[in-house]
Amino acid sequence: MTIEDTKKYGFPMLEAVADAAARQIPPLWPLASSVAVNPFLGQKTGTLAETGALLSRIGGVRVTMPRAWYRERLVSGEITDADLAAALASCSDTGKPADLAALKAMASETAAEVPPLPTIADLAAEVEGRDWPALLAERFGVWAAGYFDRGQALWAAPRGNSAWAAFRSFAAYDLTPEIIGLKGFARLVSEAPDRPMAAIARAVERLGLSEAALPTCFHQLLFSLGGWAQHARYELWQAELAGGKNRTIIDLLAVRLLWEEALYIQYEASILEKWKQVRAIHETPARPGESAVVDAILQEAAERAAQRRLSRTLAATPASEVSAVRPVLQAAFCIDVRSEVFRRALESVDPAIRTLGFAGFFGVSVKHRGFASDVDELRLPVLLNPAAHSCSGDEGNRAMDLAARYAARSKRAWGRFKLAAVSSFAFVEATGPVYAVKLVRDALGFHAAAPAGDPAPRFEPALDTGTKIKLAETVLRAMSLTDGFARIILLAGHGASVVNNPFASGLQCGACGGHSGEVNARLLAQLLNETEVRDGLALRGIAIPEDTLFVAALHDTTTDEVTLYDNGCAAKTHRAELGQIRAWLAKAGRMVRAERALRLPHAANAGMIGKRARDWAEVRPEWALAGCNAFIAAPRGHTAGRNLEGRAFLHDYDWHQDAKNGFSVLELILTAPVVVASWISLQYYGSTVAPDTFGAGNKLLHNVAGGIGVLEGNGGMLRSGLPWQSVHDGEKYVHEPLRLSVCVNAPREAINGILDRHEEVRALFDNRWLHLFAMNEEGCLAWRYDGNLGWSACDMPSEIADAQQRDVA
Repeated sequence: MTIEDTKKYGFPMLEAVADAAARQIPPLWPLASSVAVNPFLGQKTGTLAETGALLSRIGGVRVTMPRAWYRERLVSGEITDADLAAALASCSDTGKPADLAALKAMASETAAEVPPLPTIADLAAEVEGRDWPALLAERFGVWAAGYFDRGQALWAAPRGNSAWAAFRSFAAYDLTPEIIGLKGFARLVSEAPDRPMAAIARAVERLGLSEAALPTCFHQLLFSLGGWAQHARYELWQAELAGGKNRTIIDLLAVRLLWEEALYIQYEASILEKWKQVRAIHETPARPGESAVVDAILQEAAERAAQRRLSRTLAATPASEVSAVRPVLQAAFCIDVRSEVFRRALESVDPAIRTLGFAGFFGVSVKHRGFASDVDELRLPVLLNPAAHSCSGDEGNRAMDLAARYAARSKRAWGRFKLAAVSSFAFVEATGPVYAVKLVRDALGFHAAAPAGDPAPRFEPALDTGTKIKLAETVLRAMSLTDGFARIILLAGHGASVVNNPFASGLQCGACGGHSGEVNARLLAQLLNETEVRDGLALRGIAIPEDTLFVAALHDTTTDEVTLYDNGCAAKTHRAELGQIRAWLAKAGRMVRAERALRLPHAANAGMIGKRARDWAEVRPEWALAGCNAFIAAPRGHTAGRNLEGRAFLHDYDWHQDAKNGFSVLELILTAPVVVASWISLQYYGSTVAPDTFGAGNKLLHNVAGGIGVLEGNGGMLRSGLPWQSVHDGEKYVHEPLRLSVCVNAPREAINGILDRHEEVRALFDNRWLHLFAMNEEGCLAWRYDGNLGWSACDMPSEIADAQQRDVA
């Protein structure tokens, strides 16, 4: 690289552009602790139409459903002219249709597919007919699977070097590209600069890229690496969360540019004119055309139709009023949409039951080590850092711990022996028949799916009394649970029991980092049962009755069975009630299974639900969060008795209590649970509208790569997002792709104050990645957020028009 090159493309400028491109890529968590991620995370400062224009340019990606999907709803009357007119009026994009008639005319047409801009690899493939993008994906995938491996490979690649250095070591001796026809590739790799930024600068110079062309060009090249770039983005996310740095994703950009450079050297004469045209487009901003704007308006209209249905449901008179009598049981569940179904069923079992909704980690953000394990599990939302450490068991469990470790090591050694090159074939011939019984038993689902049963967790090191009291107060106030305590309060985390499912952690609690929630629930229950903690809470205005007992539980969302972790701690005065509670939970579980059986394919009756959890051929053990479309932060009285069909995140919140503390709980809700829920909602949205890009593909074709993610087939780029079977039942979509409607029972002035302080959260609402509503005191949707801290009165159902006037502001 010459001095002139350095002057023209100074490293600081290239670093800034490369870093900005990296942040356009969403992170991908490993399979063992996967969490839902918003695939449009890097585009949250743009509108849906603007994002569509950008992603269409770099990847040919649609960000809305095909026009036929909207036309079906227009013909059926589900989307009305009023919905279309309101969506058109609210559209801020330029180039929108002049009026409703023009919008409907365009909606009746089929939108033309817009191909992405070609890369050098694409142009080279057109010239010679060799599929260079496929070769690139295959060879890059082979290297990346070894480099990023998390213990799956028998012979793992060393991780001591940077990704750039590791790739050069691999590619300098990989003759496959040259055998297929890419001449001089190994030499180009071996002679590449040691510093990735120098390699990027050299490639930029050779490809003739101007500074204006770099942002979308760099974004496109990283985007083309699929889940591998997303996993590198995850490593950057984790490093920055811990206050550090990580340059892996920049190294991957250098690798991708090296491939472009090699192909350009070979095909420059044939592709130069087309490449000049591509560069010229890269130099211009990606702006949405009229067709993209119309698609975004149609999507908004579909969401307004769903919001009308939600409004009617909330306005309906509940089946029964909440009794003022002290409840026998209060059950706190995760805000997860699957909990809504169980809460509704449990409350219908007996009027002495109340339920609450709160983030499933119960405010206990810990780095946890399970029993007989040295693996640190981050059981907390991915937006947070752990505030404490915990482990399962104590000194009394030392012998059990040691025995379990020996057993695990023997199992791992035996497994590696089975797969080793020198023994695999002989092993199958000699001992294969021994596994016949196990294979038959597992295939028929006769094995049991045991609930999490580690010894009770504990804080390690133990928390001091002051810290415990502060934690308990923070959690109880965030739950709006400061008085009216029942005799028994259940803290129910949730998890899922499935077999042969690489996506198992995606069915667990997202608020617990892709793990089940019993550890957090058990830690909090122990803490709230301590006398010294209760004495400290009483001095802070939270008086818990002496006869109140906190009990941890685990709700299995696949079988809808609930396990209690009372550990024999219940006094005699509570044992009879705990027996009754178990009966209530069992009855509620039967009701939920009956409701869920109506939606799950091939579930002829409720009895089939449990078998799905044990069936290693089952691709749809449960629907997880499919169908989610609303987040409601309000007292339970505003949603109790109303069937929200397992589509709403429910967070208990009382703004009257919170106002005394400056709306700190509301600020926490809008900046944490709402953001996590938006990631979930938008992951389902992206996996539905653009399954080839933001979905993981067909489960039947998956192979796990490096313990990180899945390949669809035997190689290529890592897939991210949800499998097709998570959003489609084989005949129709089970997830309706709608951006989340956030409904908050709080004064608009308080909401605005929080949005004004948190620009990133405000961007989600201002750019319509989320819809925001303020509820009135009757629990109705009274005000719609229009952006820029402005609000307008909702068009409410006529039967509650009078209630609209009595809003909280």
